[in-house]
Amino acid sequence: MIQEDLYTEKKSLRIVTGKTANWKELAKECVGFANARGGTIIIGIEDNGDIPPEDQQIDPQLPAIIQRRIAELTINTGIVLETKMAKNDSSFIVLKVLQSQATIASTTDGQYYYRLSDSCMPLPPDELMRLLTDKPSFIWETKPVRTIFRNNYDPQKMEDFVFAVRNSERVSPFVKQKNNDELLDYYLMADSEYLTNLGVLWVGRRSDRAKLSYAPVIQFLKYDENENRVNKIVWDDFSLNPAELIEAVWTQIPDWKEGVEISDGLFRRFISNYEEEVIRELITNALVHHPYTTRGDIFINMYPNCLEIHNPGSLPIGVTPSNILHKTVRRNDKLAQIFYDLKLMEREGSGYDKIYETLLVNGKQPPEIKDIDDRVQVIINKKIIKPEIISLLSRINDEFQLNQKEIICLSLLAQHTTLSALELAKTLGLPGAGSVKQWVGKLPDYGIINSRGKAKGTEYFIRPQILQRARFKGKTTLKRIEGYRLTELIFQDLSIYPNSSVSEINERIGKEIKPRQIKFAIDKMREKGTIKAVGKSRWTRYSINNSSSNKSGNKP
Repeated sequence: MIQEDLYTEKKSLRIVTGKTANWKELAKECVGFANARGGTIIIGIEDNGDIPPEDQQIDPQLPAIIQRRIAELTINTGIVLETKMAKNDSSFIVLKVLQSQATIASTTDGQYYYRLSDSCMPLPPDELMRLLTDKPSFIWETKPVRTIFRNNYDPQKMEDFVFAVRNSERVSPFVKQKNNDELLDYYLMADSEYLTNLGVLWVGRRSDRAKLSYAPVIQFLKYDENENRVNKIVWDDFSLNPAELIEAVWTQIPDWKEGVEISDGLFRRFISNYEEEVIRELITNALVHHPYTTRGDIFINMYPNCLEIHNPGSLPIGVTPSNILHKTVRRNDKLAQIFYDLKLMEREGSGYDKIYETLLVNGKQPPEIKDIDDRVQVIINKKIIKPEIISLLSRINDEFQLNQKEIICLSLLAQHTTLSALELAKTLGLPGAGSVKQWVGKLPDYGIINSRGKAKGTEYFIRPQILQRARFKGKTTLKRIEGYRLTELIFQDLSIYPNSSVSEINERIGKEIKPRQIKFAIDKMREKGTIKAVGKSRWTRYSINNSSSNKSGNKP
C-alpha cells in the first residue's frame, strides 16, 4: 500500500480538475518537497486508496497544464510529470518534485514551506537562515569524492560493515544477499566509480577520511569542583568511523564505571552515574545529526554534578527542545539509515524516548536540551532525586508490564507527587492537555493512578494504596489529599478563622495544595449550603453558614 511519508504525498484528481481545483494547495506541497529532500506527489489516488478509482483516465493535456501552473505559482521549484496506468487499467499522474539544492523555493506570493514527516508545514521567516545552512548537508552524504575510487576502501572496515549488515535482524534477506560492491550502491556509499562522502566516512581509509572537509572529532573534558580541567581525551586522528567512535567513547572513558549503590529490599542495586544506554544514544544522536558541512567538534564535558554533550549547529528544522521527544527529523538521512540497520540506534528517529525512560526509572531528571546559536547542548544530571522511585517503578512494572509511555508518565508522577494534565503536557512537550491520555495509557485502568478534575484541569497522582504496597517512603505531602478530607480541613479552618479568602485558607491548611483545589472544594461546599460568601472575584471571603443545618463539611 502507498503510504504518505517524508517523500510521498497522495492527492485526488480533483485538486487539478474542475471547479474544485486547488492549485495553491498543490503549489504549497511542491515548495515543501523542494525545500526538503524532494519527493513524489501521486495525483489521482485518494488518501485512503492504493489504486486510482475505476475508469479514471488522465487527459493527455493535463500534465502540461500542471507543469505550466506550478511554474506560474512557485519560484525555484522543479518538477517532472509522468502519466501511469494502474492494475485496474485506470491512469494517474506521478509528479516528482526535485530538491532545490542551492536555493530556497517559495510560492509567488512569498510563502515558504517545508516537508516534515507526512505533512507540509509553513516555514517562519526566522527558520529561513537555518534552512539555508542545512541545505548543503542534504546532498553531502551522496556527493561523490572524485579522487577516491569505489574499490579504494579500508578492507577491515568494509569487512566489519558487511558482517554487521548480514547479522542484523533489521536488514532484509534481499539486502543481506548482496555482495560488497552492491552493498556500497545500496547504502549510497558509492556513486558510479567513486566513493561518496558517506562511503569515505564509514569504510574509507584514514588518510582519505582526514581529507573530508569536516569529519567528526570528539573531545572529552573532565572538570573538578573549581572547574579546573583534570582529564582530556580526544579522538581526532580520523582513524575511526562513526560506529567505532561510539565504542571508543564508551570503552576508553573510565568515569562511566562510577555510580552509587542503593538499597532495594534485601538487596543492593548499582546505579551508574551515567547509564550506558544514555551515553551511547547521545553520542549516536550527535553523530547522526552532526552538520558535516560545518566546522566544529563534538564535546563531552563532565562536571562533578552533570554531563554536557555539545554538538555544533542547530537542531534540524521542525525540531525544538520542547518537541524533541516526538519529532523524527533526520539531518543526515542515509547515515541515519545505516545507524538504524546496524542497531546502533534505538529506532529510526532521535531516541530521546529511550533516554527519558532510562533516566526516569533510575530516579533522575529528564535531559535538559538547549538549542543555542551555534550548537545543541544536552545536560544530564547524575543525581538520583528519590532513590525509592527506582524500587517503586520496578515493582509496578514487574506486575503490570507497562509500555514506554506509561513508564515515563508514571516516573514523572512519582517524582512530582501530583501533576496536572497541563503540567504533564508541558514536561513531555505535547501540543496540549488532550494529548496526555495516550501517555497515561492504562495506568488508571490498572488502578495505579487516580485523577481528579476535568479537561485541562485534570490532576493525576499515584494511588496511596499502591505507594503503601510498594513501601514507597516519599515525602509526606497534602498534594494527594482526597476530596472529603480537604472539605473537612476547610470547614475546620473557617470555624476558627471566619471571613477568610482562598489565599488565607491556603496559607493555613497547606501551601502544597493548589489554590484551584481549594476553590473547587469551596464551590462544592457553597452548593451544599455549608459555607457562605461575601464579596466578588478576588475580594470574596468565606464563612460557615450557621443558618444551614449542615454542621460539618463532610455531611450531605
